[in-house]
This record gives sequence, C-alpha cells and structure tokens, in this order.
Amino acid sequence: MTPPAPSPADPPYLRGLNAPQREAVLTTEGPVLVLAGAGTGKTAALTARLAHLLYTRKAYPSEILSVTFTNKAAREMRERVGRLVGDLVEGMPWLGTFHAIGAKMLRRHAELVGLQSNFTILDTDDQLRLLKQLILAADIDEKRFPARSLTGLIDQWKNRGLTPAEIDAGESERYANGRGGELYEQYQARLRAVNACDFGDLLLHMLTILKRDREVLSAYQQRFRYIMVDEYQDTNSVQYLWLRLLAQERRNLCCVGDDDQSIYSWRGAQVENILKFEKDFPGAVVIRLEQNYRSTPHILAAASGVIAHNGGRLGKTLWTEESAGEKVKVLGIWDGPEEARRVGEEIEAAQRNGTSLDDVAILVRAQHQTREFEDRFIAIGMNYRIVGGARFYERMEIRDALAYLRVVNQPADDLAFERIVNTPKRGLGDKALAKLHMLARAEGVPLTIAAARILDTDELTPQARRALGNLVGDIARWRDMARDLPHAELARQLLDESGYTAMWQAEKSTEAAGRLENLSELVRAMEEYESLGAFLEHVSLVMDNEAAAGDPRVTIMTIHAAKGLEFDTVFLVGWEEGLFPSQRAIDEGGTSALEEERRLAYVAITRARRRAVVLHAANRRIYGQWSSSIASRFVGELPDAHIETETTMSGGESLWRANWSEHADPFSTVGRGTGRGPGWQRAAGAGTSFTAGPSRVVESRASAISLGNKGRDDLAVGMRVFHQKFGYGEIAEIEGNKLEIDFEQAGRKRVMDSFVSLG
Repeated sequence: MTPPAPSPADPPYLRGLNAPQREAVLTTEGPVLVLAGAGTGKTAALTARLAHLLYTRKAYPSEILSVTFTNKAAREMRERVGRLVGDLVEGMPWLGTFHAIGAKMLRRHAELVGLQSNFTILDTDDQLRLLKQLILAADIDEKRFPARSLTGLIDQWKNRGLTPAEIDAGESERYANGRGGELYEQYQARLRAVNACDFGDLLLHMLTILKRDREVLSAYQQRFRYIMVDEYQDTNSVQYLWLRLLAQERRNLCCVGDDDQSIYSWRGAQVENILKFEKDFPGAVVIRLEQNYRSTPHILAAASGVIAHNGGRLGKTLWTEESAGEKVKVLGIWDGPEEARRVGEEIEAAQRNGTSLDDVAILVRAQHQTREFEDRFIAIGMNYRIVGGARFYERMEIRDALAYLRVVNQPADDLAFERIVNTPKRGLGDKALAKLHMLARAEGVPLTIAAARILDTDELTPQARRALGNLVGDIARWRDMARDLPHAELARQLLDESGYTAMWQAEKSTEAAGRLENLSELVRAMEEYESLGAFLEHVSLVMDNEAAAGDPRVTIMTIHAAKGLEFDTVFLVGWEEGLFPSQRAIDEGGTSALEEERRLAYVAITRARRRAVVLHAANRRIYGQWSSSIASRFVGELPDAHIETETTMSGGESLWRANWSEHADPFSTVGRGTGRGPGWQRAAGAGTSFTAGPSRVVESRASAISLGNKGRDDLAVGMRVFHQKFGYGEIAEIEGNKLEIDFEQAGRKRVMDSFVSLG
C-alpha cells in the first residue's frame, strides 16, 4: 500500500519524511522489516513510528515494547518521542535495552526459575571469581584451562539460548577435556543458591519461562500490541527466539536494521536473523530506506561497489541528492611509518583549508595500528583522541610490558615492580607483598633490593620465596643481557621468559589475540629508538600529552567502534590482505567471516560525509620482520569510476636507512644501551651484582653483604623479641640486618630485624 502524499495537515512527526520513511511509520499492522541503509534516517523513521502509535491511540504507552541495543539509544528515543508527543512518553515502561527489559520481566517471575525477585546481577569480576572457585573445587588446572575461557564459553551458550541441559558432548569438549557442561550446570546451581544471575541469564531465564509457562507467555503476547526493534541485524539467537515468541500472537512486529552493517558475530550476532525475517513472518512488508542524507554520490557508489560482492544480503541501492563531491582517494604508500606521515600531512593540509580536527577520523581494523599514528601526531603536535579503547600506551598489556622494561632500566622504580611482581600470577599473595613493603619502608630501600634481602630469611613461605627469587634472578639476568642485546630483542625475550606472552596465549577470550598483536607492535616500536632509556622517555612524553578538554582533536578508532558515527573526512588505513580483511578471521570463519569483513569495509566507507581516503602499504613490519604486502581485495572491488589512485614510494629512503642501521658499525654503542641507570648504583651500591644459578634463585646472602646492610643498634644476642608470625623468641645470632632467632613455638628461624620488636 502506497502511503498518502504529504499534507499540510500532517502531524509534526510526519513532516520532512520521505515516502519510504512515511510508509515505515504508517504501516502499523502485521510484520514489517525496515531495511535502513547507512545514513538513511532510520532513527527519524523509528521515532516517528512510535510517536504515531501513541498519537493515534492505537496503543497505550504500556502496550508498546520498544527494544534498543544501548542505553544511549534508548535515552535518545525517549527524548525524541517526548518532543513529538509530550508526556505520553513517560508512560512507556517497556522502552529500553534487551537486558533492561529482560531484567524487569524476570523480577516479576523469578520464582519460576528458582530465584527471588530481589536477585543480584553479577558483573564480570564476580562471575569470574565464582567460576574460579568451581574450577578449583573440580581439581582442574586453571593455568591450562583459564576461568576467563569458561566465562566466554558460557556467555556464548547463553547467547545461543542453551541451558546446561542442552549442552551436548561436543559442546562440553570445548573446555577442560569435556567438563564444560558439568561446570556450566554447577555454575547455574551456584547462582541460584546465592540468588543471583549474570547478564546472559536475564534473557535466557525469560526465554525458559516463556517456553515452559503458557500463561505467562500469553499474558505478554496480549499486553504488547506493538513490538519495535532497532538494529535487528545485531540480534543473537536468544534475543531472536525471545522476540519471536512475544510477537507470535499479534504479529505486529517492526524490525529496523541493515544486513549490510552486521559486524558483530564475535559477540554472538547472527546476520541470518534479518535475512530470514520474511520466512519467519510470512506476508511481511519489506520497506527499503535508500535515500542517504550523509555522504556524496562517489562515496556511496564506492561502498555499494564493495558490498555488492557479498552473496548473503537482501540488497538495496543507496542514492543521494547531494552533489558529486570528491572521488574516493586510494593511496598506495611504501610502509607503515610513511602511512602515518602521509595521513598527518593530509590532515594538516585540510586544517589550512579550514577543516576542524573534530571532523576528521582515522579508522583501523585492529587496535595495534593506532600506535604509529599516535607517535606521529605527538611528534608534529597534532591533538588526537582514541575512541572505543585506551590510547596505545595506556592499554593494560602495554602498561604491564612497560613496567617490566622500567624495572630493567631502573630497579628503583617501585611502581613498576609492584605491577609486575605477581603478573603473571606467581603465587605471591597479599601477605608476602605486605612483608616486602614493610621491609622496604623500614630500611629505606627500593622494593627490588628489599626482595633480594628477604630471600635469605624465613619471613616468606617456601613457595613465595622461590617465586620471588626467580623473579629477582630474572631481573638481574635481563639487566646483564641489556649490556649487549638490542633493546627490542631484549623486550621479546623478557616477555617470553617472564611468562607474560604465554599468559595471553593461554587466554581464550576475544581480547587475547588483540593484546598479543599490541605486544608485538610495542616491540616493533622500540626498534625506532637508540636505547631502552630513550624509548621509555618517549613513552613518558606521549602519556603526558593529553590535549586540553574541548580542543579539536583527530579521532582514531576501530571500524567496529565507528558504527553509527560520521565525519567529514575519513582515512581508511591498512587496507592490505591479511590485515584487512583479517587473515585470522578468515582462517577461523571461512566465507561467512570474509563477508563480514566486507560489511566492515562498507561500514567504514559510509562513515565519510565529504571525503574518504583509502591507504595501503607495500611493506609492513610484522613481528620485527619486513614483509611485502598486497592491496586488500576490497581495494580491487572499488568501482573505477568513483576512485582516483595515487602511488608514492617516497618512503623508500626511510626503509633503506632502517635496514642500513641494523648493519651499522658493530663497535658502536648506539642503540645498545646498558639499561643501567644511575639510580641503580645509588640504590644498590658500587660493585653490587645479582647472580642466578640453575634454579634462578638469587644468592641473597652474598648480595646482602655486598649491599652493606646495617643492623639495628638496639638488638643483641640473647635478647627476647617478638615476631608477628612466629611469636616470642631469643636472638641466637646477628648478621647485619638478619637475625637467627630460637622461637618458643616455631623453632629456629632466620628473619629480618625490621620485623621484630623487643619482647
């Protein structure tokens, strides 16, 4: 049915809508799928539709279920509808995110799944802690089978709508040699016992209730006269099943989405949900919003040319009344550093022509790509922001790695030592660390020195003493290596030998691979500096360079984080095979993953309003090795009529210089810093050395003597003293600041004098 033409008598919410948007608003009965291309005003249509249902009294506010994916989208929807229909929007209790609505429903029916209405919703940390307890009780090696892996697996099962009873042997094999299902069942039982649930339960429990209890299902089916869903392409299985049950009776379901922008399969989204909408709801009306209000024709044609290579799509053709504008620019450059330089130059040229930095974005496929742009912008004084993640040097794994390097460079760096002492886990508990801090404060020495001194005592448990000894020995060995080994190679070995790389390799979460890529990028970045000290100084300057709030800044972000945003100028960097499309994604997901990568390319291009620039490099440095790159297949899919290409090899000289420097004068000390700072000599004293034997435990008795330790003047052999752990005893021997004490209950122990008081 064609909607009526615009009329002066139209209510406010219909004014300014184009014909397909009006059709989406006025087609209220039966299932409706609104295919809304990028920048086609789908939020305006969705808001107007909601306003129309309220304005025409087709339903009371409490009879409309309107589901969004984010709290921000829900707030925006409520505010915009409020401006159109006034106070009516205040009576809409069922406008919110999937999880918010699921929680509201579940509190009404909690007893049907063994909970009370005041149940607690666990956050990720609580969830992880509970699973660790279960893994320990099951006598499973948590190092081999991390709790975080089980957390992710259970989340996947819940996103798919699977209860413990529905986990088959194949699924169970995905954790701890077939014990995944058993632990999932124990986890759910434990949650019920403490009257709690996690976020996945909010929908899974409600799906279980709706399936089992016909009376509850019927009540909600009668209550909701109209159901509206935004971003339908991002729904997962449990959301899809939940919606389908609720909509079965009245069938007044309106889903708005874009199959070409489904890019979240890694968190459970299934593009198939939108592709099979007409099959699920026979007789559904499909309305295509194709008039774009954001981008120029060249940009839209480029995006359409790429996405047309996907097979699994419903299809639509974006168009605009905007002037043609610039063609999409495709730049072939020499290498990664040249890419950052060229983007910086392009942005500076745009600034001179009046472009604000706030209107410029750089979109990357992987987070590790941001580092070169951050370093370049620091060098040229250009303000930037990282959106959707921390700045490169602020990421957890980078901070951890830098802490190791800081301790090697400057052992008196207590903050760095605190960060690494139990990362990865070494069995050094809070009590052991408290003793270490107490000794360091009492004797006025850095934690590294206190660690060496405490090893030759009984203050720590044998396990803690062994673990701390290994670490102190490693630090000493790495410092010796720093005299001769290039600092980037030192960092590689340090991350491997410390167990830090292995920790992330064992981690099965979705973030682990990205963290490993970031660590590789960190090591690569170090090669550009002449010494470890110079690199750490550079990092300090980067960390201190935060632009003042409110100043214009270039936005650097991943393509995933950019969805829903738009900028006048967008730089699309790293468009090379293996990087984008991601080789890892294709290896894991095959053709479906490739199609999702192509949808990412479509999303990336359509973020640009006026200008899009695609860059690909002929060379990339990966894991410290130069390798040739070929342009992404997506570059080849850009229509020739809508792009202009340019290739520059101006980076050749920089590559030649980089290669030449690796074979420079072998007798030169440039780039081979010792890593020993003056603070080390002040803290440790001249001639100090740490030695590590086969067991890697420091010979701390010799170290203590060479450190020139002085004992307390108020202690003497034969005195009665008190130790908080061992109780009362009598001093039998004094050696510097170490005491041999015959304790009444614990026998003879060797302790630091800082830990005793006169008895």
